[in-house]
Amino acid sequence: MLNYIEPVFRPPSEWKSLILQVTNGCSYNHCTFCDMYTQPQKKFRPKKPDDIERELQLIAASGARVTRVFLADGDAMTLPFARLQHICSLINHYLPTVQRIASYCLPRNLTNKTPAQLSQLRDLGLSLMYVGCESGDDEVLAKIEKGETFSSSLAALEKIKAAGMKSSVMILNGLAGPALSRQHALASARLMNAAQPDYLSTLVVSFPLGTERFACNFDGQFRLLTQPELFQEMAWLLEHLELEKTVFRSDHASNYLVLKGILGRDKARMLQQVSLALTHPDCMPLREEWQRGL
Repeated sequence: MLNYIEPVFRPPSEWKSLILQVTNGCSYNHCTFCDMYTQPQKKFRPKKPDDIERELQLIAASGARVTRVFLADGDAMTLPFARLQHICSLINHYLPTVQRIASYCLPRNLTNKTPAQLSQLRDLGLSLMYVGCESGDDEVLAKIEKGETFSSSLAALEKIKAAGMKSSVMILNGLAGPALSRQHALASARLMNAAQPDYLSTLVVSFPLGTERFACNFDGQFRLLTQPELFQEMAWLLEHLELEKTVFRSDHASNYLVLKGILGRDKARMLQQVSLALTHPDCMPLREEWQRGL
């Protein structure tokens, strides 16, 4: 029914949502850890408003009851405020049962949007931003060519909160390799403590197409963390997180150890789980390699 340009990606928690592709690909697309939008057909391009409206008309005519919409692809928030306002208004017009609109968001996407504009989008239902911070450490961010810093990530998260939106932040476990693992974890904790996001999740970095492009900025010395090293990095992160009521999830298919809770209420329990995974891995329900994936 909808004219998707494959592949299309979404957060795991958006599995029940209507995926509305309003852009194709990622306008930045320089992060060395990400191969999601490197295919020729994924060159960045906004979808024409008339095409979006036609797709919404098709959904409305189908009689489907839609309560959540996710704006794809990876960079929908790069669109100008007026275009986003128009898209959200169309969603509300054709799908009046929608209760929440969500989108991926690069911190740079919000540089040219004011808190007042974001508040207007929030009033139209765009209430959840998935922000891939990846790390809070400036050295690591430079090595992965993220194009962001601790300060730019924090500014975006604060702007989201000021607008009354919710933020769901991703940190990548193992992103910095063994040499920078501890500073990656501690700086990421500092960023989260300053931002106090509504949701925080981690997944284990992987390179299905190989590490050659990624490792060049690590002087060719990068290697993936071993399972104990991943658990140690998680322990450092959790130990230094001082969050008030953030929903924490480390349950993506890439994770060996599943962790779920509210931080800080469940911090001690999750730290104990990580400690047991380090000292008595045979006693913990760890994922086997065949169970893991992107």
